[in-house]
Amino acid sequence: MAERRPYIHPYIPNSVPTVRKSMLDAIGAADVEDFYADIPDAIRLKRPLDLPVPLHSEAELTRHVEGLLSRNTSTRQLLSFLGAGCYQHHVPAVVDEVVNRSEFLTAYAGEPYEDHGRFQALWEYQSLMAELLETDVVNVPVYDGFQATATALRMAARATGLTRLVVATAIDPDKLSKVADYVRPGHELVVVPVDPATGRADLAAVREGLDGGDVAALYAESPSYTGLIDPALAQLGEIAHAADALYVVGCNPLSLGVLAPPSAYGADITCGDIQPLGIHMSFGGGNAGFIATRDDEDLVAEYPSRLFGLVPTAVEGEFGFGDVAYGRTSFAIREEGKEWVGTAAALHGIAAGVYLSLMGPQGMREIGETILANTAYARGRLADVPGIEVPDPDAVHFADFPIRLTGSLTAERVSEELLRRGILGGTPLADSRALLFCVTEVHTRTDIDRLADTLKEIAQ
Repeated sequence: MAERRPYIHPYIPNSVPTVRKSMLDAIGAADVEDFYADIPDAIRLKRPLDLPVPLHSEAELTRHVEGLLSRNTSTRQLLSFLGAGCYQHHVPAVVDEVVNRSEFLTAYAGEPYEDHGRFQALWEYQSLMAELLETDVVNVPVYDGFQATATALRMAARATGLTRLVVATAIDPDKLSKVADYVRPGHELVVVPVDPATGRADLAAVREGLDGGDVAALYAESPSYTGLIDPALAQLGEIAHAADALYVVGCNPLSLGVLAPPSAYGADITCGDIQPLGIHMSFGGGNAGFIATRDDEDLVAEYPSRLFGLVPTAVEGEFGFGDVAYGRTSFAIREEGKEWVGTAAALHGIAAGVYLSLMGPQGMREIGETILANTAYARGRLADVPGIEVPDPDAVHFADFPIRLTGSLTAERVSEELLRRGILGGTPLADSRALLFCVTEVHTRTDIDRLADTLKEIAQ
């Protein structure tokens, strides 16, 4: 039998035997296995990975990938009422035009002299967000809103020297899982159940949760996971400060054209996800997290992420844009950093900056009013469907809102039947008879009427 020739990958140069040998010789290793010698034998996989057969040509690879992509169904193909943290919004064409420019799209890292305006673009983003949030300091985006929330709570713990963290409003179970994992070393996370009938914060239970002191932060969301604008948000801030805790509030930044920013009702740290600000839905993304505070030295020192500032140069009238207090970041002090940020979602920050520039105060107000109106209309239409109950009908919701099935149907069955009819929605909640729906500015009244009529047909 002829000797089997080693497979040489067309895209991986070091798969060529002579190249591999020269690399091993250069570092004095006999085999790639030498690199893994320290890994205990008991935890090593002793069989080949279950990988597909290698594709030998670019044409084959293209056909394979296109076949995989064709199996996806996007919100452009179906009518979607999914939300719960990743939202379908209109993205103006100019946003894509700007972020797809090579000086932004391919600029992974670098310094001001080589970044072709990237630092300035991110400074502009921070400035626009600070105006929207009515804060002084906003970070360069971290991975997503989940990380921003967890990092904001860790910042509060470091700033206060305390370790207890209390959650007061309804929160996405996936976000809670991420936060719990992120703050677990050395912190206690206490989740106060909300009123099951309304989804509102239980103020008495929150006060009880803060008894005994030692609370670094009280966390609330506006809107909450179920889209509720809790009327007790200002009271929660007062309760937090009375217990000498910091008040951390997560918010949807797109709502701030019509709703007061968290800083207006006592938030010390505001956080969230900028996905609604001109960033396309993409397989559950794209996401980027923001953190904002007043210009308080103790709080600014706890930001693990990059901050860009404006400084005068030797040339009168010209300015530069660069890192503020770079020495506090993990980029500068590596393993000694308070947290590791690594690759940020800075490109999404530039997209959000372009979006905010285009919208302006009036545009943000109009889109906020549209979403509030659509949400109220959708809640009213679905409340009229037999077998559906909309909790707390007088409450104000933004984009997301829950329904409860009162008949024999389950949430899973309703979702399946909606999908059969070309509609995505809603997101299952912990209660097997509850679903979370979402409407934004892209939904028309005709879309909402279709959802209500379809649900009525399913319920019959």
